[in-house]
Amino acid sequence: MTASLEVVSLEPTPDQLRYSFGGGEPLLTVAPGTVVELTTEDCYGGKVRSVEDLPSQVCHFPFLNPVSGPIAVEGAEPGDTLAVHLVDVAPARDWAVSSTFPHFGALTTTHSTAMLHEPLEELVWLYEVDRERGTCLFRPRRGGPEVELPLDPMHGTIGVAPAAGEVFASITPGAHGGNMDTPEVRAGTTVYFGVNVPGGMLSLGDGHCRQGEGEVCGTAVESAMRTVVVVDLVKGGGPAWPRLETDEFLMSTGSVRPLEDAYRISQHDLVTWAAELAGWDELDALQLVSQAGLAPAGNVVDTNYTMVAKLAKRYLPGAVAADGVHERLRATAAAYLQER
Repeated sequence: MTASLEVVSLEPTPDQLRYSFGGGEPLLTVAPGTVVELTTEDCYGGKVRSVEDLPSQVCHFPFLNPVSGPIAVEGAEPGDTLAVHLVDVAPARDWAVSSTFPHFGALTTTHSTAMLHEPLEELVWLYEVDRERGTCLFRPRRGGPEVELPLDPMHGTIGVAPAAGEVFASITPGAHGGNMDTPEVRAGTTVYFGVNVPGGMLSLGDGHCRQGEGEVCGTAVESAMRTVVVVDLVKGGGPAWPRLETDEFLMSTGSVRPLEDAYRISQHDLVTWAAELAGWDELDALQLVSQAGLAPAGNVVDTNYTMVAKLAKRYLPGAVAADGVHERLRATAAAYLQER
């Protein structure tokens, strides 16, 4: 590595994994611009390893959806923007798992959606992961064709400590980030969080080999991950809700129930952000986003639902988001990958 590129590692032991955002001491403190190589466990804590391992029998609530962290960033103060660029997200094993739960998911009765019909059966699917070919194999449990799916690794859970001393379970998405379950959190994406406490306290986990929008059954192709991120700090300008930037898109998120309010939050944030960046009146920005925007779902299964509002950067010529930190972190990522 170049002398100016600081690289540190974080490999939490099982007893260091956390299951919440907020209230914890940092496992690591880094300076802005640091590259962090880290490991994360899957949402089952690595306990579901075969189709016989039913989560209800081998997992113990609330010890689900562990995250690695927190990572404190030097100089981060409430009101600042914490920028997290995902350099690389790679499955750590040659297998991954998914499941249905009796009372979790978008198409079954749940605690908050009471129905008289029987809940879904609890089943586990084991996926073979071929990291060299970049595929994972769907093998149906009850006959029919197998399907080879392309890997699209991402993190379902990433966020910072909430405001006002609150502590949220890692399964809950909100203004702090958390379990947003959007496939947009993949390598090449920079995620922006508003800092709520000194240090920001970044944590991430819940790696997915791939996931469809909405995560309709309640789980993705769940996998432990080896992940590399670059963390940086922009003083001031902390967004009210997590934002994302890629080379091609700007994105805003909203995570609440009902789903239409999550949609409104994400769209409102994107409209006001576009107006700010382009110098438009808000109604002009509303008109442009209405005609050119996209609205992929994050999750429709968690304690809060997540919607994403997405606008191609080509419709905002010359606009620079978050002081241009995405481009700087892309350069850092390229330098790291070249010398790794």
